[in-house]
Amino acid sequence: GVRDVLFLYEENRCSMTYMYEYPEYLKIKLPKKTARRYPAYELYLYGEGNYAEENKNLLLTGIPVLFLPGNAGSYKQVRSLGSIALRKAEDIDFKYHFNFFSVNFNEELVALYGGSLQRQTKFVHECIKVILKLYRDREFAPTSVAIVGHSMGGLVARALLTLKNFKPELINLLITQATPHVAPVMPLDKYLTDFYTAVNNHWILNAQDLRNLTTLSVAGGFRDYQVRSGLAFLPRLSQHDGALSVVSSAVPRAWASTDHLSIVWCKELILATIRAFFDLIDEDTRQITEDPKKRMSVLNHHFVRHPAKIFEENPEALTELTGAFTWITVKALKWTYSVYNDSDGKYFTFPLASHRKSYSHVYCENSMLDTSSWIYGCMNSNSSMCLEATDLSWRAELLPTTKVVILKLQEYPSLSHIVIQVPPAAGNKYALDCEFFQEDSRTVQLPVTHLFSLGLSSSKIVLNSTGLLYNVQLQHFNQIYQAFKIHVESHCQSLKERKPNVYRFHIPWSHEDSIIVAKVPSLTEISAKLHIAQPQNDSRVPELNIYSSSDCQYEVILQTSLIQILGQIMRFHAGALPAYVVSNILLTYGGQLSTWISTGQCSDFTLELVRTAKPYKVEPLISVVVFLQGFNWFREIWESLSLPEVDAAALSSQDTWFPLVSLILFLFGTGIAYWSGVFFSISLRLFSSLWFTLIRPTVFQKDTKLLTPRGLCGVLSLALVSWTTCGAFAIVIIYLQYWFKDSDRSKETSRKSSKDTVKNQSSIDCTSKATQSVPNSTTAEAVNSLKMHVTVLHLFTWVMLLNLPSLIYWLKNLRYGVRLDPDPCRSTAIILVCILKILINSNISELKSSKLLRIAAKVPLPLSVAMVAFGRLHLYKVPHFVTFSLLLHVLCCIV
Repeated sequence: GVRDVLFLYEENRCSMTYMYEYPEYLKIKLPKKTARRYPAYELYLYGEGNYAEENKNLLLTGIPVLFLPGNAGSYKQVRSLGSIALRKAEDIDFKYHFNFFSVNFNEELVALYGGSLQRQTKFVHECIKVILKLYRDREFAPTSVAIVGHSMGGLVARALLTLKNFKPELINLLITQATPHVAPVMPLDKYLTDFYTAVNNHWILNAQDLRNLTTLSVAGGFRDYQVRSGLAFLPRLSQHDGALSVVSSAVPRAWASTDHLSIVWCKELILATIRAFFDLIDEDTRQITEDPKKRMSVLNHHFVRHPAKIFEENPEALTELTGAFTWITVKALKWTYSVYNDSDGKYFTFPLASHRKSYSHVYCENSMLDTSSWIYGCMNSNSSMCLEATDLSWRAELLPTTKVVILKLQEYPSLSHIVIQVPPAAGNKYALDCEFFQEDSRTVQLPVTHLFSLGLSSSKIVLNSTGLLYNVQLQHFNQIYQAFKIHVESHCQSLKERKPNVYRFHIPWSHEDSIIVAKVPSLTEISAKLHIAQPQNDSRVPELNIYSSSDCQYEVILQTSLIQILGQIMRFHAGALPAYVVSNILLTYGGQLSTWISTGQCSDFTLELVRTAKPYKVEPLISVVVFLQGFNWFREIWESLSLPEVDAAALSSQDTWFPLVSLILFLFGTGIAYWSGVFFSISLRLFSSLWFTLIRPTVFQKDTKLLTPRGLCGVLSLALVSWTTCGAFAIVIIYLQYWFKDSDRSKETSRKSSKDTVKNQSSIDCTSKATQSVPNSTTAEAVNSLKMHVTVLHLFTWVMLLNLPSLIYWLKNLRYGVRLDPDPCRSTAIILVCILKILINSNISELKSSKLLRIAAKVPLPLSVAMVAFGRLHLYKVPHFVTFSLLLHVLCCIV
């Protein structure tokens, strides 16, 4: 599954964007108050060559666009948009042009640490005010700024509307690239999840404020394994129809999946974006239009359905058919015309009267991909010629090798003829095809194979093609955990040169189509899987559209793909794995305490994991709670106890959950815990051997007290470090201390064991007894203590890893301030420092007489259940459960 996510995707079909002149970034001077409040952030204006020189005096006359980089993103990523927009402006002699600004967020890791998201949002607000001031007193001064946000930059842009003093009219267009709008990819701190909750709730509850804002979200498709496309779909609001979400593989003239970074420079996507920007300009104001309907119309034109026409806001209802062209009447049901280097233009007319009763649709395709009109509807039923006609070219759709139009005859009762225009083709070669057909004859239903067929069974249909279009409906395909391989094999009767086939996997409830162009004949494999599940009120089914050749046979075979199913589980739920791993380790820890109580021996970590970490101890209870939360009475009781919603219930409401996924993740977590334990033990032994080789201590100093005066000073020092600098920094320091202490224990235990072995062997030789001696109690105690400390250190390793992002963020921003504010793990760090400073000197024998030992041995099980129930979507809660368990361990040492 991991391999499927990281490696098994389509090749990169994006072209690189290039700058024709050296890119320059002009730093915009900010007000002193703003610069002092945000010392790490900057604002830049992009330019090249002469354009950059002209802008140095900041006498700007263009349309402002602000680019916001994402997690660890650079302000220089604006260059692809800025350069192509500049070239486009040059083509029209700077009648209109755009000024691209970019914010430098100091490449902060905001996807892993949410404490700076609010600060970034407020800085962007200040930048917008500064940008608009630059245009003051200009003839066409803008009143709003368009924003392009990559990754988390798009979320920051949406968060602007949550600021109390922000005026919604300051932005009217927002385009986001691979932005996780729904939820954070890794919810590692509370600030991150709270920020998401605030933004999404505001957009849902204050939809009226969004009337002036048009939002486009572009996702990267399956190549983007950092932000899955399902997270990039904007919330669907019934009160707000100004939001559009698309996947890059469905964007016309791009048709390519992009990874998380290439979406910024993918030439095909950038061209679509810049074309949309120029079509959005209002000729009167020379700024982006204030009409929301026009903005949505432009975005639909460039990002959803491109008719192979240059955008027109109000195309003329009737078009004059002029020119000395020959008029030819075609009465055939199927018609093909090829032209090469023809100097005479022609009009082909298709009378509809004779076809209306027998056929429901007419389909035409044209291999000339220019933007001129080519198909018309004529209402003159008395003549084979018509001078005025309705331009049906707007109903066409652009595909990679052809433009096609499908017309339902019932929707055009007033049309008497369809007219196809063939202009003079000087030096050009292209083909046209048309046919009348009945919809039922071209629609085939293919039931998908069951999830548990594991690819051993298949569904198969054979299409003996007599037409140009087939729709294969994939029945019962509506969930994200379904994944299939579709093999399409084409066989043709003749070996003549023919146009390539186009296969489109079409999802009717979202814009996430994927298109494949295949040679004829060929064997093509198509991956069929979803980014978002089918909405409950939608009965439509996914389709495989085959734009075929009329004399070819198509064999379609569908099989369940186990690898891709596992890939979907990893794609949607890999972020929850740390909760499952720590849950397994916690169960093992509780098992070791129980074994110590019953036998007086502490079992080895890997053996205890195999014995104790069972999914039936955790999963059934969570499933029962999720089931009961479907009832109002239980939900009311649950809420009255102030308990948070179970994460599985939240995922079920998003249609990204099914019963078996938690079991699979638990077993995967068991595997990771097992092998990380093996690796951990080996690493500890190797490190202790190396450490003792270098240091060579003569005597192992055993601390008799749990907390010595020196240890107390260490606790106070680390607590001070945590409070004044960064909590994660204190956690790493105490972790290293624990690691070195366990290394000492490991080597000392090995040394004692070897001495005991030698003594026992000498005793056997002297007395000539064949009985095997048992190691003395001191060695056994040391071995048992070491096993327990290794498990505690293993638990603490995952706590440290989950808190590491805030440490990295702190180190990266150290020059701007010594104290991390806000700090997501400051209080946790202080508690953990106190706990581990006591545990570091503890011995397992001290637990025997404790009154709390039995409670401490039983608590890890409910904590493991709680961790899986509440930690999947809130990973920052995982250290809290571990801390509570270790706190009980400390109390056992004292009480």
